[in-house]
Amino acid sequence: MKRNIPVVGMACAACAANVERRLRSLQGVREVSVSLPTRMAVVEWDEHVITPEDMKREINAIGFDLVVDEGQSVAETERRENVLLRRKVLVSWVFALLVMFVPMLCGHMAAKQTVNQTAMLIALANILYCGREFFIRAARQLSHFTASMDTLVALSTGITFLFSTINTFAGDRLWGGRGIGWHTYFDASVMIITFVLTGRLLEQHARRSTASAIRQLMGMAPKTAHLYRSDKSDKSDLSDKSDKSDSSDSYEEVPISTIQQGDVIEVSAGGRIPVDGTVRWASSFMTADGAYVDESMITGEPSPVLKQEGDGVLAGTIVSQGQLRMRARKTGDDTALAQIIHMVEQAQSSKAPVQRTVDRIALNFVPAVATFALITFLAWWTIGGSAALPHAIMSAVTVLVVACPCALGLATPTALMVGIGKAAQKGILIKDATALERIEKIDAMVIDKTGTLTIPNPAIDFTKADQLPFEERETLKPHAREAMETLQKMGVEVHMMSGDREEAAAHWAQLTGISHYRSRVQPQDKEDLVRLLQGEGHRVAMVGDGINDSQALALADVSIAMGKGTDVAIDVAQMTLMGDDLRRIPEALTLSQRTVSMVRQNLFWAFIYNVVCIPLAAGVLRIAGIDFQLTPTWASALMACSSLSVVLNSLRLKWSKI
Repeated sequence: MKRNIPVVGMACAACAANVERRLRSLQGVREVSVSLPTRMAVVEWDEHVITPEDMKREINAIGFDLVVDEGQSVAETERRENVLLRRKVLVSWVFALLVMFVPMLCGHMAAKQTVNQTAMLIALANILYCGREFFIRAARQLSHFTASMDTLVALSTGITFLFSTINTFAGDRLWGGRGIGWHTYFDASVMIITFVLTGRLLEQHARRSTASAIRQLMGMAPKTAHLYRSDKSDKSDLSDKSDKSDSSDSYEEVPISTIQQGDVIEVSAGGRIPVDGTVRWASSFMTADGAYVDESMITGEPSPVLKQEGDGVLAGTIVSQGQLRMRARKTGDDTALAQIIHMVEQAQSSKAPVQRTVDRIALNFVPAVATFALITFLAWWTIGGSAALPHAIMSAVTVLVVACPCALGLATPTALMVGIGKAAQKGILIKDATALERIEKIDAMVIDKTGTLTIPNPAIDFTKADQLPFEERETLKPHAREAMETLQKMGVEVHMMSGDREEAAAHWAQLTGISHYRSRVQPQDKEDLVRLLQGEGHRVAMVGDGINDSQALALADVSIAMGKGTDVAIDVAQMTLMGDDLRRIPEALTLSQRTVSMVRQNLFWAFIYNVVCIPLAAGVLRIAGIDFQLTPTWASALMACSSLSVVLNSLRLKWSKI
């Protein structure tokens, strides 16, 4: 079994890495990839050894949850989580304002003890309601020898609250007798939780924007359909004439989930086709025996396509002119649209090689930060002078707060998520993140001719093809020459391979502007060329459309298949181009370059953030004689901003033109 399973409760790269490591350790789980931005785990398991419920129990034990009930709405779960988070953010800000103005609320003449006790109660209420989950998850993770951002937040707020509480009731005895001024830091305890929760809420909204491509694809399928009913015959016996309406015919609007294979559905102009099917009857004012369907959202082709009796239609496409009656062929998860959505979801949840390196860093990041915070505490306790202990504690707390692995964990997957989603909107279906990363380095491309560069004439008897003029096997696909010239300008060496005769291969190579070509080739020859180019140090992409290309597709660094939407070549290729527009290939290359560049930017800023902020939090400037050090409150604000900045930077890719 292989399935996308939503994960609840993850907030940082360490969280995702811990969930992935836990699932991977379970007997029966063969492969797993957990994505932080999508909050999804792509899990492949042996159903005879382990069940999703078993996985859920194991993940619950370390403080997270899996949505394994297929009847449970993921959207509803996310909505409830969002409502709860918004409520906690609002309440936490109320507590933050209260604790900041508590001296004013208690009156200027109130005793210091009263002010501190009031602030303590406010901070305690904030921890119990708004910050409770941090402590619960941290405790569960600690019991299994793991750690995450929850651990850092729980440690920092817990230490701050505990130290301030001790000062509230014993500050005069501990410090006052030695002439040392003492303070409480309940405001810092509250503000840490407030800023962390606020950052997560803002990040969640920004992250939803990165996933808009999936929501747009899901929105293509209508919720209801007009089911056609006729009293004349059983639906399996409908003939062409019986598909024409008369007084005994009727229509019923039904939920799309009730449509079954063989049902007859009618769609009028402006309506979306609910399932994949075959046209039984169509009519429009332009032609009496056909209707026009806009398939641009599936194939990327801008012009509406004429659909007549016997033609296939796809779920999510729009009848732009006329009306048609169709027989359902594929429904539910079997439709081409559902398969595309499933593939994009899996691709967005997959991991590029660089992300796996980041995950390994994230697993060790939190323990490293905790160790550095302890070193900071011991250093300031040793050299801090009369107020050494309070300063040592607050410096260690600031280090714990500012060192956030969230930005590091979001740097790669958010950029990939936006890139894969944008590709899907342009009719470029990417199977996994590795392909998006690899195509950026492509400098050679092997491309099949028939069906890829050219469109065969279906009326031709191909046993006699050698006796016919070239223009009669086939015609050149639109924009083929433009696409090949663009690729070569981008530094890609294009090689055309054809099983056709030499004269035909030379003709089409010249017409497309390709200087490297071979004729009369067999499938093994295509594989040999790919292997030869790789041996010369090239990164090779293979573009094909048929079984005879499968050997070369499997060997190439990046495999690209041509698809029409009805039979998408997902199983063989890492990328599939919907429709016949070959300009999608250079667009995919450009998109890959920009996505990889965005990943590098995000990783750079995530690392720089930690390199700069952790020493500032530890107080290295004070050692150098500069009277500046981050406070826990500012540290929590910076931590929230770091995660948000990475997501917003990735969104620039969504708004850029390719």
